[in-house]
Amino acid sequence: MSFFGSDRGLALPPVIKNIIIINAVIFLLQWLPLGLAGFMQQHLALYNIQSELFKPHQLITHMFMHANFTHIFFNMFAVFMFGRILEQIWGSKRMLIFYTITGLGAAAIHLTVSYFQMNHMTGLAESFFNSPDYLSFSSFVKKYAHGRESAELINFMQEWFYKPDDLSFVPQAKEVVRFLVTDNINIPTVGASGAVFGLLIAFAMMFPDAELQPIFLPIPIKAKYFVPIYALLELFFGVANFSWDNMAHFAHLGGALFGYILVKYWKNNQFRIY
Repeated sequence: MSFFGSDRGLALPPVIKNIIIINAVIFLLQWLPLGLAGFMQQHLALYNIQSELFKPHQLITHMFMHANFTHIFFNMFAVFMFGRILEQIWGSKRMLIFYTITGLGAAAIHLTVSYFQMNHMTGLAESFFNSPDYLSFSSFVKKYAHGRESAELINFMQEWFYKPDDLSFVPQAKEVVRFLVTDNINIPTVGASGAVFGLLIAFAMMFPDAELQPIFLPIPIKAKYFVPIYALLELFFGVANFSWDNMAHFAHLGGALFGYILVKYWKNNQFRIY
């Protein structure tokens, strides 16, 4: 998306400039053939609380990791477009506070939602272990394999489908379920999107009538309309939890929520634009 109407130029204030530089450097370290990608993902990405890979410092470090070039490009483009304007208004100290708090808030909301989702998953797995049958196994695989079923697994399911009362399939089915539980618990989350959504909602609160030109819309739309619509879409996809969708929608909503609260707090405490 693009923002039109700013007369502040393209100069980068210090916090936004350093955020973009740090993200770019870490991305290069991830993707250059230096053998660091696996180590960085294990230690810097954010893992579910139930995962053995979870470490508290990941609440910060995951904000500087990205999955691919498209991911980092759009996040940093948004940081550039909205963050530089807000930092020029707020100053560097407030921008650093805002970016950090919205990023941490996004991580907190994401981990909270994921905690209950993982508990639900382990509950379904436990129910299957106690009363194994083909239907519950098939349902579990469709929900938690995320469309990554191997040919071997598909063949196994087809064989069991035609012999649903054959208990010889149960031991292998339990192994599959155990694998999927571990695999889902250890899915990492990366990206600055939570903080970016905080910047987006702050921009809409500061400049509600500014026109944005989203890439996927042919006409500009005012920020005060675009942001609520975008938030509703995030909520829809977060609740729907489609198997093909690997976006951390509740992290986005968490960043937006904490951004809204922080801007309202500053306004209510006579924060003045200068």
